[in-house]
Amino acid sequence: MLIKSPLTSQFKSQLKYWWLAIRPSTLLASIGPILLGTALATRDVDINMGIFFSALVCAMSLQIAVNLANDLFDSLSGVDSKQRVGPVRVVQAGLISLSAIKLGLALICTVAMLSGLYLAVEGGWWILALGVLSFLGVFAYSAGPFPLASNALGEVTVLIFFGWVSVLGSYYLQTGTLSFLAFGLATSAGLYSSAIMLVNNIRDIATDQAVKKYTLAVILGEHKARILLAMLITAALIIHAIFVIQVSSMLWLTTILLVAPSYYVIKKGFTLQGSALNSLLANVAKVGFLYCFSVALSLIIFL
Repeated sequence: MLIKSPLTSQFKSQLKYWWLAIRPSTLLASIGPILLGTALATRDVDINMGIFFSALVCAMSLQIAVNLANDLFDSLSGVDSKQRVGPVRVVQAGLISLSAIKLGLALICTVAMLSGLYLAVEGGWWILALGVLSFLGVFAYSAGPFPLASNALGEVTVLIFFGWVSVLGSYYLQTGTLSFLAFGLATSAGLYSSAIMLVNNIRDIATDQAVKKYTLAVILGEHKARILLAMLITAALIIHAIFVIQVSSMLWLTTILLVAPSYYVIKKGFTLQGSALNSLLANVAKVGFLYCFSVALSLIIFL
């Protein structure tokens, strides 16, 4: 009979806490746009797999860094409290120490920087500039004198970095050019990611108001924020349909495929309350990834 040592149990507990801290469900929002931008590039060039995997590592590392920084700085500022409705925040709950989360943040930022430097060498100054802005965004999102997340800029920030920067950047790295189609697909991907952020902020309206965190949901109010959620998802579908119909009618199949899941999350967005919004957040993330993956697959097959 095997006897578990206290050290083994403690190690497993720490792994579980770090798994909570990196918020794995959010990684779909960083993976999908890279797949989409790279798949679009297959129309023009043979894919450089080194660039593709480096872009994936960089995007995922930055996403994890944002999550760790958000956990750290929201705890320090008092934004996270015992009253929060969302998933456990490890620093606020005392599951991971401040020194440990800072070390973890430093390590993952190093991974992001190293992979980003390789991409900058391959892509030139334009990619370097985007990399610097992305790195600054990790901390500007939750910290500093004007935290983006606390000043109604969370959704816009997500649209920029998880839409335009990720899709256009990964496309440019492969082709050395930009295109209107890439911009359209990047916008749709970014709108789905913005919808994820909006669900998060709708869920946290009460606790954010209490600490004077002025998210877009807090400013609009719950009812208007839910209407905006429906508008973001609907706009993502419409923009996608407009751009792809000019390229291939076969790509329109992805629009039809996405109608049902998009309608489902819109409908739930008007009815779910409290902690039930956590499941909606996860489902919107899945629909956003489904968008990126299905369009990427269609681009490879049909174009």
